[in-house]
Order: sequence, then C-alpha cells, then structure tokens
Amino acid sequence: MKKIYLLYILPLLAVVAMLTACADDDSFTTSAAHQLTFSTDTIRLDTTFSKVPTATKTFWVYNRSGDGIRLTNVRLERGNQTGFRVNVDGVFLGQESGFQVNNLEVRNKDSIRVFVELTSPLNNGDEPQKVEDNLVFTLESGVQQKVNLNAYSWDAELLKSLEIKRDTTIASSGKPIVIQGGLKVDSGAVLTIAEGTTLYFANGAGIDVYGQLQAKGTAQKNVVLRGDRIDRMFDYLPYDRISGQWQGIRFHSSSYGNILAYTDLHSAYNGIVCDSSSIERQKLFLANSTIHNCQGYGLVSTNCTIVASNCQITNTLNDCAAFFGGGVTLIQCTIAQFYPFDAHRGAALRLTNYRGDYTYPLYQFKMFNSLVTGDAEDVIVDDFKDDVRADYLFDHCILRTIKPDSIDNNHYVKVWWENPKDTVRSGRKHFRKIDADKQYYDFHLDSVSSCIDSAQVWQVLDFVIDRDGNGRDGKPDIGCYEYQKP
Repeated sequence: MKKIYLLYILPLLAVVAMLTACADDDSFTTSAAHQLTFSTDTIRLDTTFSKVPTATKTFWVYNRSGDGIRLTNVRLERGNQTGFRVNVDGVFLGQESGFQVNNLEVRNKDSIRVFVELTSPLNNGDEPQKVEDNLVFTLESGVQQKVNLNAYSWDAELLKSLEIKRDTTIASSGKPIVIQGGLKVDSGAVLTIAEGTTLYFANGAGIDVYGQLQAKGTAQKNVVLRGDRIDRMFDYLPYDRISGQWQGIRFHSSSYGNILAYTDLHSAYNGIVCDSSSIERQKLFLANSTIHNCQGYGLVSTNCTIVASNCQITNTLNDCAAFFGGGVTLIQCTIAQFYPFDAHRGAALRLTNYRGDYTYPLYQFKMFNSLVTGDAEDVIVDDFKDDVRADYLFDHCILRTIKPDSIDNNHYVKVWWENPKDTVRSGRKHFRKIDADKQYYDFHLDSVSSCIDSAQVWQVLDFVIDRDGNGRDGKPDIGCYEYQKP
C-alpha cells in the first residue's frame, strides 16, 4: 500500500512545485525600477542603396529585472516614414497594425527577438544621407526605452534586366549604377563601359555577352565591376570582400573582339567565362586588369584565343586561370591562389587539351615574365592527352610546381622553380599583404620577392608599364606589378 501511495503523491508534489514556480514567474510589476535589457542600443545598417532592401539584422530584448514586465506597445517612432521594417517576437510592425505591437509580455528571465530591415526611400541627393528612426518600447509602468535604427541611404540608378540591342555606352553620371536581373549584350551590339564607371550587380546578376564588350578604364580611373552589397558582414569585413556576390561575365560563342582595360572585377561567382569559339578570331584581350576573389573560376576559357597583359588573377575556389585548348598568350601576369577557408581550392593555373569527352587542341600557350604561385605545394595542373596537340612555353617565369626531371627548352626558358619543401607558404613572401582572416590581400611586390629585376626587357609600349600604369625600369620585375618602394 505504501508503494502505491508514493506513486500518486510524488507526481502530485511535482505538479504543485511547478505551479508554484509558474505563479512566481507569472507575476508582473508596474514599478518604473523594473526595465528591459537590450543586446544593443543601436542597430546600424551601414550604407545601402535607396529602394534596395538591406540584409536583416537582429537583436535581443531580455527581462532580467526579477519580475514580469508588460509592454503597452512597441512601435516605430516615425511610423512608416523611413522605410524600416521590424518584426518583434514574430509580429510584423506593418500598416495593418499601425506599425506597432500592443500588449506584449516578457516574463522574468525570458527574452524576445527583434528583426530589422530597411528599404529606404529616395533622398534626392548625390551623396549618402542618414536615415534614422527609433524603436520605442513603452512599458506598463510608463517608462519608454528606445533602440536607435540608422543607416546611410545612397540614391542609385537602378537598371533592371537591361538588354543592349544597339551600340551603347554606360558611364557614371554621379549616382551609382545598380544592375538587377542581369545585363545582356545582343549579337551585333557593342557595350562600352566608360572610364571611372563602377557597376554594382545584385546577387544573381551578371553580364551575358553575345555581341561585344569594351571596358575602357584608365590607370587613374579604373572600370570597377562588383557586387551591390556596400554594407559589412562584420565590423572588420565588408561584403565587398566576400566571393560569390554576383555572377561575373560570360562571353558566349558568338562574341569576339572583347577588350577589358584597367578593369577591376572582383567578388563574383565566375569572374570571366569564355565559351568555345573559332580560334581564328581573338575572343578577349585583357590589359592591366584584375580578377580577384571568385567563388568559381577566375578566368576559364574553352577553345578560345585570348591575350592578357599586366593582369592579376587571384584567389578563387576553382582554378584562378583555366585554359581548355585554344590559343593563349599571357604577358607580365600575376596568378596567385590563396583562396581562404577551403583546402579543396583549385589550381592557380590549369592547362589541358580536353574537357570531359571533348578534345580541344592547345594550339598555343605562351607565358612571359609571369608569376604563378600560391599556398599549395603545386599550383599548376597540366593534363594533356598525348594524341591531341599541346604546345606551350614558359619564358622568364617563376612557377610554384614540381620541376620536370629534364628541362625541355621548347617549353621552359629561364624559369625559376619555387621549392615547396622550403616552406609550404613560401609563395606568400612575394607580396605586401596576405591576411586570410580579414580577406584582405595586396599583391603588389614586397621588397624580398625574387620577382624583382628578373624579367626580360620588352620594347613594346604596351608592356613597359605595369598593372597600375607605372613605368617599368631597365630591369623589369616579373608579374603584373613593378616594385615600388613604400
């Protein structure tokens, strides 16, 4: 009988204990001394484009007062005037609710979560303007607590799903240009991007070229192609340093005669993709340009004729530069693979004469005065089918790869081999700054680099300057940058 009695009494005591605890937690106070605690007093959404939604930020509201607190309401102080959108504890502060939530309870030791976004209205100015509001928490005691919401809104020219059907020039007009939904250049049309123009691409947007693209930057005024996120992931990390922000450029089979000069393309998915074309016509000429920090390839070409001089191609999840057949000439280039956080990143340079089941003869690959390096012990992949043409030459280059057992002068002329056994990270010594944590890279030459004074002299005008437009001296340096004393 005693055992049966205990089976009933113990659960009953547990229920009584829980009810007692709940009763304590269910008490609420109207004392002004009892207030909420916030994980932050300010939500900053950095700089955003007007009429373009921002990313979502969040904060927590805690009740550590020792008693329950009721809120008369939570509201946006300026209603719907600023474009902030707020969700409090699962309730959206929209027009139907009068941009507020009423009669909210926060029990002792409990918390609620708040989400904040912004789509700011036009500010009718050329410079970013501050947008500000307060999220007001009015307690049952009458106490008001506020969290400040602010951002800088920048009016932009929004181009949505733009199709270029005739010769067109895009030039900066004072306001930033944001491409949404992509940009297409039809066959027979030429799109020119004028010097000093920056194009901001929304996620998923890129440039599809069936006709011709001419990016005409200068040393003083580069053309910049980048993502449209101008805020920060963390205080130390702008979204502009995050790869995969937009789609990059694709030159379709019908596209020839493309030129990118003094162009900075970064943080795309694939930087530049060149579809298979006739090798009798030049597909692409890259001059004094940068392709950096891509979540796919940097430059990938299938059976195309390509020339690149004074170019930096760096940091990609797949290969930095991959050539599947065709005819390729690279002069004074820096190709470096330090893509962070992924040990399975691709090569710095890939050469092959097939892709999948298709063969693509490598009619010519010539590299002069160039640096190919990275973190891995071997950053060059050459994978050739012996029965398919593979004609290649490295002349006055520094290569981080396994040195052939015997040097064939038809393939290698005055090549310096980085010995990976010296140190796995010896490739970093060439450059001013490699900071993977902050994803900040400066590929200008450091004073200890063996690239300095190691290149052959060029008499051609196009090659006596470097990526930045600086003149090269009588003993030029390998790579796209001529060493400059700090």
